[in-house]
Formats: sequence, C-alpha cells, structure tokens
Amino acid sequence: MKKLMICFLFTSGLTFAQEPVELELSEAVSYALEHKADAEKARLDIDNADAQIAEVRANALPNISASAATTYNPLLQQNILPGEFFGAPGEDIAVAFGRKWNSNANVQLSQVLFNQAVFTGLKAAKSTKEFYQLNAQLTNEEIIETVATAYYQVYQSQQMLENINSNLELTEQTLKIVEGLYVNGLAKKIDYDRTKVALNNLISNKQQAINAVELSENALKFMIGMSIAQEITLPEQNFQPAFLPGTDLKMSERTELALLDKQMELLKWQKKATLAEYYPSASLVGNYGWLGQGNEIPLWNGKDQGVFWSDLGSIGVNISIPIFNGGATKARVKQNQIEIEKAQEDFQETELALQLAYKNAIAQLENSFLTIETQEENVTLAQEVLEDTQNNYELGLASLNDMLDVERELAEAKNNLTNAQLDYKLAEVSLLKSQGKLETLKENNL
Repeated sequence: MKKLMICFLFTSGLTFAQEPVELELSEAVSYALEHKADAEKARLDIDNADAQIAEVRANALPNISASAATTYNPLLQQNILPGEFFGAPGEDIAVAFGRKWNSNANVQLSQVLFNQAVFTGLKAAKSTKEFYQLNAQLTNEEIIETVATAYYQVYQSQQMLENINSNLELTEQTLKIVEGLYVNGLAKKIDYDRTKVALNNLISNKQQAINAVELSENALKFMIGMSIAQEITLPEQNFQPAFLPGTDLKMSERTELALLDKQMELLKWQKKATLAEYYPSASLVGNYGWLGQGNEIPLWNGKDQGVFWSDLGSIGVNISIPIFNGGATKARVKQNQIEIEKAQEDFQETELALQLAYKNAIAQLENSFLTIETQEENVTLAQEVLEDTQNNYELGLASLNDMLDVERELAEAKNNLTNAQLDYKLAEVSLLKSQGKLETLKENNL
C-alpha cells in the first residue's frame, strides 16, 4: 500500500507539473489586469452602469401593460329605490345591480409628458458611466502598483539568496584554511569550531532565504491572479539606476482627482433631482378594454345565454402639482448640498496628499540613488578588505575574529546594496504613480 501511495503521489506530481513561465514586469501587469478579480469587477461595474442607464431611459419611454380578471359575486349588493319606479308608490324596494359573473380585459398605455426628475436622471446617466470608467482606471492603477511592488520584492529575495550563497562560499573557503592550519598545529580547535558554527548559521539562513523567495513568488502569483502551482522565473535585470524619471507634475492627469471631481458632479445631479420635486409632472394615459357580465361565466357563453360583452376606452392627462410636504424636499436639498461640500473638502485634502506623495517620491528616489552609489563603494571596499585579511590570516598577521568580521561586513554591504536597489525601484513606481503614469508599466520595464 505504501508503494502504491508513493507511486500515486509521484505520478500526480508529474500530472500537475507545469513548465516555468518567464515573466517580464509588463507581462505580469497585463496578466493581472486580465485575470485579477478586482479588475474584472471594475469592468462589470461599467457593464452595470450601462444597465442603469437603460433603466433610467426606460422611465421616459412609453409604458404598456395589460391585465385581465374574472370575478364571481355570490351576493350582489342591493340598493334601495323608491317604489314609484316599479308601480308601488310609497314603498322602498331593494334592487340588486350587476351580474354574478364579471370578466374584464384591459390594456393601458402611459407616456411621461413632463417630469423634471426623469429628465435630470437622463442627464446624470452619462456621468454615472464616466464615474465607473474612472473607478475602473483607478483600480487598474492600484493593481499595477501592487504588482510592480511584489515583482521587485521577488528580485530582492532572490538577490538576498545570492548574497548568502556568496557568503557561504567564502566561509567554506575560510573553514578549509582553518582546518588546514589546525591539522598542521598552526590553529586552535576553537577557531575551527567557531568557523564551523558560522558556516552552519549561514546554511540555516540560506534555507530561510529559499523560503522567502518561494513566499515572494507565491505573493506575486496571487497579485496577478495566476495559479500558485504555476512555476515562474524572472529575467535577469540590471538594477543600476541609469536615469531619473521626469519630475513634472500634472494634477489634471491624476485619476484620484478626476474620480472625486466626477463624484461631485454626480452629487450636483442628485441635488438637481431633489429640486425637481418642486416641479409639477404630467403624463398621458390611455386605456382600452372589454367587460363581460352574466349569470354564467362570461368566457364561453354568449348573449343568448344572458352574457353581455362591451368594450370601453379612455384617454386622459394626469397632472400632479406639489404644494406642501412639510419641508421634506427642502431638508433633502440641504443634505445634498452638505454632501457636495464634504466632497469638495475631500478633493482639496486628496490634492494635498498627492502633492506630498510626489515630493516624497522625488526625495526617496534621489536618496536611493545616492545610497546605491555609497553601497556599491562599500561592497568594493569590503571585498578588498576581505582579500587582505585572508592573506594576513594565512601569514598569522590577522585573527580569526578579523576574518569572520570582514565576511559579515561584506555580506551586510551586499544586503544594504540590495535593499537600496529595491528602494530605488519602489521609488520609481511611487513617482510614476504621483505623475499619473503607472500605465506605462504595461508597455515598458523600468
């Protein structure tokens, strides 16, 4: 049974194994915009806006309805009439009107002639769709920013793993040197043990780094809506900052402000729709129908059996004039105006926040640029110090502590350089976002 289970798991692994896919940043962004649930829901909101527009438009179109009913009256209502009508002066006689069975079929046509609320809704419908389109654009930008951040974090994890591997090779070389010296009686056993401990720690750190790479890759796959089982690879990139993106700021291109502006426009339409309650409304109504009465069911019987059918029709105009509703409309208008003023405050606050984000992105970009130059110099210096210390240690002019310290310093310098490069790439993304140019990441890799 155990062999059978192992065979099954092995063949299952072969079944679900997939060839690794190499992902450029632009490809990852495009994949996310096509497969991510948030992007799809934003597109569905636009489709829903079309349905809402059709619903509003329907209020201005003719409305036709039909109805039919059959009623049985086991007891007919009686009315009291003077006896003179029946040749019995001075007496009151109870007379039942109608028939036990009544059937009717009716068709009604109604058409709005004037309704300010309907006309305002038609004008606001276009703005509603534009609002959802801007919201979808903002959603796409948020997805692009998230994907780009996750994408560069994968590179950071991979670079951290490479740094550990490099440091691991150095420590293994040091261990061989110490071991040789110890065998020849030129080093103490404690030196060998300390070096072995340092090596074991690096092996443990390597496993943690491997896990970090896998976690970052899984996070990226989740961000773009890709199956977690799909293997991915990222192409080699040179993270040297070759340029500073343009530092021009055009607030008119920011989707966040355009969305808030469209929201204020919708709130103004809502206020106009509320004001429309002060206007009278008029509609045209037309009816045509058939009425059947008799003591038998007036569906199959004719006049010869006491069932009578007659048609009827009417055409009219309904006019409604609002006079007084206790100030309810005035209160709603005030509420609408307050919402508009709140939206204006949000607009100003968001504009200030975007200006702050822009300034911070430029400062972070410039600082990261300088930090990268400094850390590159530190890596070069740390490498030179390590080579000198190794030679001195072999000649007995440096201690093991010196050797291990310079190895740690080199590893730290490499990690600092990796972090600075990531900070630079993230600052690039932040700057593009503050400029409203995140869409360029769909076409080009920075």
